[in-house]
Amino acid sequence: MPQRWAAPQLTCVLFVLLILTARAFGQEPPYFVTYSDVLEEPGNLEIASQNIYSTPKDLNPFYGQTVELEYGVTGWWTTEVYLQGQVTAHDSTVFTGFRFENRFRPLRESHWINPVLYLEYEDINQADKSFLEITGNQVIQDKAVSNALLRADVERSIEGKLILSSYWKSFNFSENFIAEKNVSNEPWEFGYAAGASRSLANGGSPRACRFCRQYFAVGGEVFGGLGTRYNFGPTGTSIYAGPTFAYNAPRNLTIVAGPEFGLNDNSAKVLWRLKVAYEINQFRDWFRRSR
Repeated sequence: MPQRWAAPQLTCVLFVLLILTARAFGQEPPYFVTYSDVLEEPGNLEIASQNIYSTPKDLNPFYGQTVELEYGVTGWWTTEVYLQGQVTAHDSTVFTGFRFENRFRPLRESHWINPVLYLEYEDINQADKSFLEITGNQVIQDKAVSNALLRADVERSIEGKLILSSYWKSFNFSENFIAEKNVSNEPWEFGYAAGASRSLANGGSPRACRFCRQYFAVGGEVFGGLGTRYNFGPTGTSIYAGPTFAYNAPRNLTIVAGPEFGLNDNSAKVLWRLKVAYEINQFRDWFRRSR
């Protein structure tokens, strides 16, 4: 194994071993990019590793990793920090930046359409290959430049999302509209994401088991850019869509996996994704006990 690939893969292995050996996920829909109305339980902390791998045509293969720390502040407010990095074959390993997000649910009761307001500050350089969203006129060919040049171009921006989420029988339907503004003098950029999913079983099993149907969920999502305020529309940007599969283990472990396929020439052929998340119940009580 080349040395430049060893560190990220070792990090993933250690992370998985840590959560599998712990004693301590909520049943949120199995999406990678799309947000639903599900927020973190108050006082709970979720630690997640989202991994992505791709071999785009005429570009070097790359692996990206995003570490997510999500905390439920209240029943209507969830905050989250992202730390991101990537490895590009025949190039280098780089830390690409961080994001700080907050999600707010303005309506306490559940409705036919449940809105959530999203606000994020991001400090990300252009070497980022996390594909957590697509805005503006992003195309995969932008990543053909070396990491050394891409990391020198840092973008600090404010991003907002309108998240809409609905439920019908066992299905969840979620739609996101994204608006992003660089703090420098650049135009607003827009994007979208949408997903649908369902659990394989509505109720619990009468017997104890680790792999009962209620622990599994399937879904799919689509996301892409919508240009800028001066050139609004879905043309000239990347579009991805694909299925997702999730396993929500009884002891707060969640694994989500799936391929996302590029739907036009501006996209990579396929993005392979794997997310592993572990939820610590009532994390804030750890500090109260220590007093």
